[in-house]
Amino acid sequence: MDNIAGQKSGLSIATNVAVVVMVLIWLIPTVGLLVSSFRDRDQISASGWWQAPFSVELTFRGRTASDAVQDGDTWVVSGNIFEAPEVQEAFGAGEGTVTGFSTSAFTPGEHPAGVTADLGDGESLRVDPDGSYEFRSPEEPGNRGQRVYFSANTPPQFTLANYRQVLTADNMDRAFINTLTVTVPATIIPILIAAFAAYALAWMDFPGRGWLIAAVVGLLVVPLQLALVPMLNFHNQVGIGQSFLGIWFAHTAFGMPLAVYLLRNYMVGLPRDIIESAKVDGATDFQVFTKIVLPLSLPALAAFSIFQFLWTWNDLLVAKVFLPSNDEAKVMTVKIADDLLGSRGGDWGILATAAFVSIAVPLVVFFTMQRFLVRGLLAGSVK
Repeated sequence: MDNIAGQKSGLSIATNVAVVVMVLIWLIPTVGLLVSSFRDRDQISASGWWQAPFSVELTFRGRTASDAVQDGDTWVVSGNIFEAPEVQEAFGAGEGTVTGFSTSAFTPGEHPAGVTADLGDGESLRVDPDGSYEFRSPEEPGNRGQRVYFSANTPPQFTLANYRQVLTADNMDRAFINTLTVTVPATIIPILIAAFAAYALAWMDFPGRGWLIAAVVGLLVVPLQLALVPMLNFHNQVGIGQSFLGIWFAHTAFGMPLAVYLLRNYMVGLPRDIIESAKVDGATDFQVFTKIVLPLSLPALAAFSIFQFLWTWNDLLVAKVFLPSNDEAKVMTVKIADDLLGSRGGDWGILATAAFVSIAVPLVVFFTMQRFLVRGLLAGSVK
């Protein structure tokens, strides 16, 4: 009954469900990154991105006003803690609800809001849920005011300050241009070289072809970290160490095994009759490659270009090794890691924003060429 026309089989339904689940697994982190990029740092640390539309309980510190009014034998200071300069920005138009308060940083929510707390020496403090307070002291408080620590439910805050900080950072425009300068040639060069090599391994007979194919497959599992120092030493010896030319060759070398393997598998699956007919008509291998094989291999070329572009654009390790450390040569990943986040990661609040700014261009490239991705990845899997 599962094969009746017009009815979907159980396998088809399971496949659709699996695809939806996989899409959500990849999409949810991206949405979370986007939401977090607009949130305040304190709210990011206090709640997950899915709680962004709701109030968040945070801890603040402020001071009471310094204007005291004498009431009998005591001095009274009143006002609203939300209007304190230290916390005013966090509450915008005064929205917020105090849940607890204290004069000690170790127990900021020790006293419930609305309760009068005895501070000793005849002093007392009351902070209401709406932020209004009353501080009483037997002596004139002075000009600084009483330090108050309190916890409060803050309204959700979305801001463009993180994007302004990232996009207006010194030399960020230069870092963007440097990233393009590294990524575009490092994507095109391995494609050009690998396409010729893949055609030779797929359609040309020569001694040692099988060993070369085995060597390419073996290089796929070699970690690039093993080659960083030897390759840098070689670049220094030939005079291209820590330069754009050097990093182009480095990315070309690291991406070549996958490029040759992917393109060779695709080309070997092309119809033999077309290629043999072209050779019978007198076409050379170069003409067969440029006129027939290369146009038919567009899906595989696009699939590899997507991977190579993403890897090169998001690379940090290779850029740190093969590029100079000055601002004129920094790419975006190095600029974000070294300058924006700080040496100890103290400015981690802008990490989500910096990451989303960094992946904006790769996302455009991916969605523009994604229709070729599956076709290229399945190269050679079906005869």
